[in-house]
Amino acid sequence: MTSPTKAVSSSPPSAIDRLVSNARCAIDAFPNDNQDVVDMTVRAIAWAVFKPDHAALLARMAVADTGLGCVESKILKNRRKTFGTLRDLLRARTVGIIDEKPDRGLVVYGKPVGVVAALCPSTNPSATPVNKAMMAVKGGNAIIIAPSPTGYRTSAKTVELMRLELSRCGMPEDLVQALPSPVTRQATRNLIEAADLAVVTGSQNNVQTAMRSGTVSIGVGPGNVPAVIDSSADLAAAAKMIRESKTFDYATSCSSENSLIVLDDIYEPAMNALVVEGGWRCSPEDGNRIRETLWQDGKLNRKLIARSPVVMARECGLPEDAARSSFFMVEQDEIDGANGFADEKLSLVLTVYRAATFRKAVLLVRDILEVKGKGHSVGIHTRDINHAHMLAERVDAVRVLVNQAHTFGNGGSFNNCLPFTLSLGGGTWAGNTIDENLNYRHFINVTNLVSAIPVDKPSERELFGPYWKQVQN
Repeated sequence: MTSPTKAVSSSPPSAIDRLVSNARCAIDAFPNDNQDVVDMTVRAIAWAVFKPDHAALLARMAVADTGLGCVESKILKNRRKTFGTLRDLLRARTVGIIDEKPDRGLVVYGKPVGVVAALCPSTNPSATPVNKAMMAVKGGNAIIIAPSPTGYRTSAKTVELMRLELSRCGMPEDLVQALPSPVTRQATRNLIEAADLAVVTGSQNNVQTAMRSGTVSIGVGPGNVPAVIDSSADLAAAAKMIRESKTFDYATSCSSENSLIVLDDIYEPAMNALVVEGGWRCSPEDGNRIRETLWQDGKLNRKLIARSPVVMARECGLPEDAARSSFFMVEQDEIDGANGFADEKLSLVLTVYRAATFRKAVLLVRDILEVKGKGHSVGIHTRDINHAHMLAERVDAVRVLVNQAHTFGNGGSFNNCLPFTLSLGGGTWAGNTIDENLNYRHFINVTNLVSAIPVDKPSERELFGPYWKQVQN
């Protein structure tokens, strides 16, 4: 199946032109009308990063290159996300006939979108490229990775390993490529404009650039997850999950909890449970030191983003005991605004609010999402499913996770139904074109073969009768 094409410029070919041309040639040489071949190719790409020594190598490179997160977490992320995504992809059909509904006279064919431009962040310079590459190739496409400049060496190595596996299984290496170094804003912009589809994870500046490019684009919004602990929650279990989630990769994930809202009647027991799990309960003076250090000139201080507790405590001038904790809890009475504790922190700082009632807790969640993270995600720890339903009904978030470690559940898990991904759409609330986890379906077009079926035409009375009855009364 040949690649869709855009209009070609008459000017001399640039590096971007050559990458895109190579990608289109790779699609033409790829037997992407054969699901078995496509699936074996996706397996090859996944193995390039899932392979234990590769996962470890890329994790070490990522931390060395970016200074973000920790090696152990990145190894787990490289393997877990890749494995889970492969599971999802191998259960789906994407080429040829992908669905049939004889009773509706419908046959659905999957087809490639073409050349995909994938912008990837410094927080996940290996896990995100392989995740997007697997999805793109599953749809029969080729992909060109635009790495973060900070994470370039890691992303380039990831692409190199994927290309090696493609070659080993007899598939075109140029199904997966990367922008050459140095990656500039202009080069990234040119790539987006030349591609058939742009998929952007990372900075909101890049998301907006893609949305204005004229190329069909999928962007994701910022995280800033608030989680509620209500009066019925298992406090020890909730505290353990929050600690595991908050500290994973030193809070690089957009799904990491940034705020907790705890009900008054269990506030102190909940805080004690969090302290048992390694939380440092900051004094008002500690909180002021963190505020003054975490934000510099209206931006997050890169010295504190995704850094260890030791670095956080040292840079913020916290007591020596704080450096031996796992994360830092700053208690607040009111919701502040941007560049404050209600904002996304991308660090081991967890803001804690107390609420007199569950309804008040819901309002606090809504206020936090108005600061940042609207559309993204919310969590709740509860034994009262009615509280979970109330929260889901009243907040503008795509995902509400119940009794789960947010970082591990939000982007897909083996014990929930969400697709594995590293890119989470926030719907129109976040200015995004998708309101779900990025998945293979976003990398294919479909053709609907429609045959005639028995006439399905109700009477006017069936359709308008209830309205006629109402207005006649």
